[in-house]
Amino acid sequence: MSAAEIKNKERAIDELILVLRKIMVEPEICATAMEIARKHLNDEHANVKIADELSATTSVKIPVEHTEADTLFLEMLKDLVRDEQALY
Repeated sequence: MSAAEIKNKERAIDELILVLRKIMVEPEICATAMEIARKHLNDEHANVKIADELSATTSVKIPVEHTEADTLFLEMLKDLVRDEQALY
């Protein structure tokens, strides 16, 4: 793995940590994020719709150009909703 790849991975981890800290400080973000993910899970361009609505309604701001961390976070949200739905 090159030095640039390692730096990118470190940046993604740092970004995810910042989002997790926001969620720990503002736990209502979690419920809102899950609600938004449920609403858009099966939509075309679900990541874009989830990111846009999450950015508009919470302090979590996901830019139009998703970083690796943004994509990981959005995929995690969708996986959590799928797991939740599989329980029913």
